[in-house]
Amino acid sequence: MYSITLTQLIDKMNLTNHIPEIDTDKILITDPDINRPAVQLSGFFEHFDANRIQICGNVEHAYINSIHDRDESAMVFDKLFQHKIPCLVFCRGLQPQDFVIEAGKKYGVPVLTSDATTSAFVHETVRWLHVELAPRISVHAVLVDVYGVGVMIMGESGIGKSEAALELIKRGHRLVSDDLVEIKKVSDDTLVGTAPEITRHFIELRGIGIIDVKALFGFECVKMTQSIDLVINLEEWDKDKSYDRLGLEEQYTEFLGNKVVSHNIPIRPGRNLAIIVESAAVNHRQKEMGYDAAQEIYNRVTNNMNKNKQM
Repeated sequence: MYSITLTQLIDKMNLTNHIPEIDTDKILITDPDINRPAVQLSGFFEHFDANRIQICGNVEHAYINSIHDRDESAMVFDKLFQHKIPCLVFCRGLQPQDFVIEAGKKYGVPVLTSDATTSAFVHETVRWLHVELAPRISVHAVLVDVYGVGVMIMGESGIGKSEAALELIKRGHRLVSDDLVEIKKVSDDTLVGTAPEITRHFIELRGIGIIDVKALFGFECVKMTQSIDLVINLEEWDKDKSYDRLGLEEQYTEFLGNKVVSHNIPIRPGRNLAIIVESAAVNHRQKEMGYDAAQEIYNRVTNNMNKNKQM
């Protein structure tokens, strides 16, 4: 299970901590979803997700103020904080009541505030947490952004992945990662790739060594993250192997349960890999927009055969 510290959330969302003596580095967030403790404030704790971030907006704040008995109010937050929630966040710049802060100090639960609206804060927090806490793996590959399509180039060591990426960079495309790609599953439809921080923006070229793409070609030639839309598998040319020449049937490579369209590209002298990758990326975009060149030529051939039969 992956986690982030509460300090990271505070820094990312620009939150104000009203109990700074609590060490937020030691509080871990493991659940990417949030909870608005409306029913919990009324004393109902069945099916309570205590490991989630708790968020109060106008409704919760107004309900707290409607409880005129201070002892009763303190008892409500005693029950809430006894569950060891990661934190309680008040949105819209709403200020937490004194008894809320006192309960937070008593049970070691940080009380935070945000100037953002509740809906905006919830949306951005959930989006960010789903990325940060997403399941992940690392694979040996090269990831480049080609015309907005995230292309991951795979193959055996020394087959020419980095060289292909360098040619693509020279042709105006952007490098995300060379040699090792960290893949996160942010949804059932989306995989996002990035580079390990230590190798970010660097390419290893055998015979030359390490080059800094950002310093050599400029900031416009690198990118921090990219969705993985297409996989190109490079392999040595085998004259005895039959390769797909039409592309009527899609092939897929699976990562973390998500399937990504893939192509097996045979390597032999004289083939320009950069142009092949560019063509594959554009063809992928065409298919996503509803045009399939392979299906189009198949339809033409079929129609022509039917016409000949009728003659």
